[in-house]
Formats: sequence, C-alpha cells, structure tokens
Amino acid sequence: MADHDLVLGNPGLALGQNHELVIGEGQGLGLGHRHGLVLGHPHDHDLDLGQSHSHDLALGHSNESQLVLGHHHHQHHHDHGHDDGEELALGQNHDADQDSLAQSHELGISDNHELTLAETHDLSVDHSLDQLSVDHEQELALGLTQEMLQGQLVVSQVLQARAVVVSPDHQLTVGQEFADVKSCRRAIRDTAIACHFEIQTVKSDKTRFTARCAAEGCPWRIHAAKLTGVPNFTIRTINETHTCSGIYHLGHQQASVEWVANSVEEQLRENPHYKPKEILEEIHRMHGITLSYKQAWRGKERIMATVRGSFEEGYRLLPQYCEQIKRTNPGSIASVYKNPEDDCFQRLFISFYASIYGFVNACRPLIGLDKTVLKSKYLGTLLLATGFDGDGALFPLAFGVVDEASDENWIWFLSELHALLEANTENMPRLTILSDRQKGIVDGVDFNFPTAFHGFCMHHLTESFRKEFSNSALVDIFWGAAHALTDYEFDAKMREIEQISPEAAFWIGRIPPRLWATAYFEGTRFGHVTANIVESINGWILEASSLPIIQMMEYIRRQLMTWFNERREASMQWGTILVPSAERRVSDAIEHARGYQVGRANEAEFEVVSPREGSIIVDIRNRCCLCRGWQLYGLPCAHGVAALLSCRQNVHRYTESCFTVATYRKAYSQTIHPIPDKSLWKEMSDSNQNANNQIALVVNPPKSLRPPTKPRKKRVRSEDQGRVKRIVHCSRCNQTGHFRTTCAAPV
Repeated sequence: MADHDLVLGNPGLALGQNHELVIGEGQGLGLGHRHGLVLGHPHDHDLDLGQSHSHDLALGHSNESQLVLGHHHHQHHHDHGHDDGEELALGQNHDADQDSLAQSHELGISDNHELTLAETHDLSVDHSLDQLSVDHEQELALGLTQEMLQGQLVVSQVLQARAVVVSPDHQLTVGQEFADVKSCRRAIRDTAIACHFEIQTVKSDKTRFTARCAAEGCPWRIHAAKLTGVPNFTIRTINETHTCSGIYHLGHQQASVEWVANSVEEQLRENPHYKPKEILEEIHRMHGITLSYKQAWRGKERIMATVRGSFEEGYRLLPQYCEQIKRTNPGSIASVYKNPEDDCFQRLFISFYASIYGFVNACRPLIGLDKTVLKSKYLGTLLLATGFDGDGALFPLAFGVVDEASDENWIWFLSELHALLEANTENMPRLTILSDRQKGIVDGVDFNFPTAFHGFCMHHLTESFRKEFSNSALVDIFWGAAHALTDYEFDAKMREIEQISPEAAFWIGRIPPRLWATAYFEGTRFGHVTANIVESINGWILEASSLPIIQMMEYIRRQLMTWFNERREASMQWGTILVPSAERRVSDAIEHARGYQVGRANEAEFEVVSPREGSIIVDIRNRCCLCRGWQLYGLPCAHGVAALLSCRQNVHRYTESCFTVATYRKAYSQTIHPIPDKSLWKEMSDSNQNANNQIALVVNPPKSLRPPTKPRKKRVRSEDQGRVKRIVHCSRCNQTGHFRTTCAAPV
C-alpha cells in the first residue's frame, strides 16, 4: 500500500494516486457484502462509521449520484446505469472499532466537482480527507493527505453494545454501600446524569430499590437492598452493559429541582447572590444539561430556605423574634400585629433602644419619613423613620412592615412613633418632619405631632416636576429656589423659571412655599431639604428587601450594630470641639469674616458690613442674622462669626449642642446587641414565664400573594391637584387612553 491504494473488496483491484476509475454512461459498480473500503496503510488506527445510524458519503456532481457507506444489515445494493439516480453502494458486513461517529457524515460534491467531508460531530481520530474530486468526464480520483498515511478508514459491522466510561466519583459496583435509600437513589441518579442516560424506577420502597435504563430494550439494570438491622443500602446486582445510544436531547429526566439544589448548594452558601442564570450556565458547563429558568430558580430557593429559613417560618417565628429583641436589647420596642379573623400577619413595628436614646438625647430634632417596596415572596412595604446625627449622617430610629403604604398604615406607624418618643422623654421636642406629604402622613402628623413643622421632601417634589416638564435646567433652578435663604433670592429664582416656562412657574406656584422653600419654611431643617432615606441606604436596604421577614430585620439590625460601633470608635479619634462637618463650616465662615467690617450697637447687636452684601444686622444673644444662615443651619454664619470675633467671644460656644463631639459620642453611646440563633430561642423562652403568652401568639403569612403586576393604589399628590391630564393616543387602533405598546384591540 505504499502508493496509497484504494482497495475495493478484492485485493486485486487497486486504485493508486495516479489511477483513474472511469464509469461509463451505462455502467454501474456493485460491491458485494464481502467488499470493504480501505484508505491508506493497513495500520491499527481504524475509523469506524456508525452504531445504529446511517452514514452517507454522497458522491456526484449536479446529479443525485451517491457513494453510500451504510450498514443496512444483510442488504446488497446493485445499481446499474449512470443517470439522475445513480448510486454507488459500498460494503455491508463491516466490523466495529472503538472509535465511532454518532451522527451522519456526508461527502458532498460541490459545484467545482470537489468531494468534501461534512460532519456534525468531531471524529475521534486525528485523520482527515484532503479532497476527493470527480472530473467533468466522471473520472474518479481519490487523493490522500499525509495524515491518511497514519490510519485507515474502515467500514465495518456495527457493535450492538456500548461501553460506558464512568469516572471514579460515579462508579457503581456490587457490594457498594450507602447510608440510606435516599443516598443510594442519589448516587444512581448522579451516575445516570454523568453517563448521559436516563433511568426508570422499577421498584422503590424502604427495603429495595430497582432501576433500569429508560431506553427500550437496553439491558442495563441495577438492584439495591437494605442490609439487615441497619439503615444502610447495598448494591446486590448490576448489569453495566448498554445497547442504547444514550440520550440526544439537551435535558435529562433525572435533573430534578432537588438535583439542581444539591449541585449548587456549596456555591450558594458561599455566595447567596448566585443568580439562576448563572446556575443554568454552570450546570450546562459541568454536565452538558440545559434546564429551564424555573428549575434553576426553584433549586436556589430550596437551598436558600435551608440556609436562611423559609418565608412562612419567618412569619411563624415573629412573636419569638420580638421577644428576643426585647430580651437582648432592654428598652427596645418590638410589636407584631395580626388579623384577628385568620391570624394572618398585618403589621410589625421595631425600634431599638440605642436608637431611641441617641435620637432623644443627641440628634437634631428632625425626622425624615420614607418607604421602600419589599421584593420577597409575600412582598409588602417597609416604612422608615430616620433622624440625623450631628455630622449629618442618617440615624435610623424606627421600622415598620406593612402590606402597603396606605394612609391607614402611615397613621398607625406615626402613632407608634409618637408613643415611643413620649415614653422616653419628659418634654416632647418640637420636631421638624420631612416626607412626600402623602395624605396618610399629613393626617398622622397632624394628629400625633400637632406642634411639628411638616415640610415637603424636595427629592419627591423635583421628581414629580421632572416627569411633568423633562427640563434639567428648570429642575436645577427649582433646587436653587428651595435652597434660597431669603425671600429676595427666592423671588429671583422664581422669575428665572417663569421666563423659561410660565407653565412650570404656575405648577410650582400651586404648592405653598412654606412647605418646601427654605426662605419661607418655619421649622429648622439644618440645611436638609430632602428625606430620601432609601436613596441614601440603597446599597444594603435593597438587598435586605428580598429576604424573609426575620432575616430582613436581622440584616438591618446587623447594619445598625456595625454603624453604631464604627461611628463610636471613629469619634474617639476626633480632637476637635465640633464634629468634622461643622468644624469645616465654621472654619470657612471664619475665613470669609476676615474681610468684614463690624460695628457694635450694644452688647448683643452688631452691624456687619460686607463688600458684596452691604450692611447685615447680627444679634448674638438670640443667635440670629439677617441673612438667616445662623437660624437655618444652627451654626454661626460668616456675619455672626465676624461679630463674635470682634467682641472676643468663642465661636464654638454659639453652635447648637448637637454639633459638638461630646454630644455626637452620646448619640452612639448605647449598643445594639446581637440576637442568638433561632435554634436557642425556645430554650431561652422556657425560662421566662412572662414571655410564654407573647410567644403563644400564632402568626400566619399574609393570606394571599400579591402579584408583582398588580396595579398600585394611585394617590393624588397635592402638587398634582388641578393639573389637566394629558390625553394619549394609540397609533395602532386610533383610539385614546393607551399607547401602541399596550394596545389590545384586534386588527
């Protein structure tokens, strides 16, 4: 075979590289069942085509002439003539070798009469056909590459059974033992998935488990039984022979939700944020299985339920959790309310004593109200009441969990907030409250805090303004009007808005300035014009919102515990009288005051002349300035600093006490203590007889799941009242009231 002969059955018929096989117009070539096709040297490297599928090598030019290498057993094709249906059939009794092609492979003739190999799967040996060409006069020339010198292409008989190569991790042997029947079933299932065949359970009970290959006629079978006196199972018999071809679809019958959960359990414990999409990609990469998104999601939820507890268990344990809060953090308030008719969860209110003490004794008398929608299984809404410490940072005070941010729920939340403040202070401070002024909040503030100053949160107000006018320049001027300290500056900003858009000026004019403008607001906001609490803590509050209710509250508690400790330790390093932000503001005021001229009228009243602002009157006894900066921020403005320095007064003594480092340390002096694991709650409660009544309270999950697509209750904000609603038009059905994207009209 040194000249690379093509042997067709009879060794006497050989076609070398330089020989031509010419088939006449009316001639045919028939090969009997004893003929074989061998290309190249008679080495041991054989390429076997087929198991149980047909493999065609199509040979011809523009006609349907085919060179068919099949294994239709005990059949012999003899075609005579060279016409549109002429076919060249080669060999039937072909021997199998270890290397096989699972799918069909074709040799097709292109327009330039070159015979090429089209394959749908990789060949298991590294040999290739360079080209097979048929000239225009139907001359057949078989050219072989150097790679063909290293092996043979053998068309032989199909082997009727396949050997399955199993990794040591999935090896099943007779006598192999398992802890119980579940472990046994799990091992057999994993083996089936790893070896790409499906199983069908024949018998499964407490003492026996029998399964067979799901393919019809395949003899693979396994039987396991329970050992006497112990729960262990052992494999009694196993037939490892497969005559099937395995599975060819992308899924797997044994790839259940439980299997998905077990496959990714370790990754989920290390990274709870492992997404279902990432689970799908990992399983496809490791096992070659394509699953649905729902399977991946359910598998993740099953593992997360064991790690963090189920959503239903969270509601059931709420009474015990509230008791643990009050036990570990004395003075805290933790109350859960249920519907008396069906014992379903209704409301939850939690406020830690460390927060209550810090707010009452050391924080600014300013509260912001906000909410965020929960993303857990039963949804709901988290209500927040937050103070501000001396350095301007958020100081969470109370939390409430309700089904939705309705007016009724806001009134309840504010009544709970009033009760905790009243119980922890002798004289209720006159508060300033910032919110989006929802009707329920307005009513709740008026009823529970009648002396409080209630203002709009500018964040919510400007968002409504932006949706209406979509003009960033107008929004910036609107913010400037909100921050204006004097009515003169405010009027200048409003005139600027009116020049650009009279409609925008009219929209703003419908909202009383005393509710949002610093120049007209009667309370003290210390420079805060927003209460967008959720925006400030967005990094971790959104993560907590998808957890079961107890896990969510624990996430919040740990965050507060960390905040209190970090801020307490940080304040110990401060060597100034005022907190850093106040110290910087006073330092800037001192720098500006150096260029002012000061005249003294009496021991308290001063006239400060500024090159840009003219004459400004300052009263150091009442801590007020005509520019209103001292009154609004609680710190001496540049005019006040100039007056104080002129009479050799200590500027730091004329700041509000909440800005001092000593007061700041007092705000975080109390500790938010950790809560033990839920497995210890019952043991601790047994020793506390007073807690048994509270713990006996049964709380069920909310009665029904609210679908995410449920339309939210629309409330009309005060700034929207009187606005003419824009009429939308559908370009698809020519009707009004909806857009093309939401049109459901038949066309």
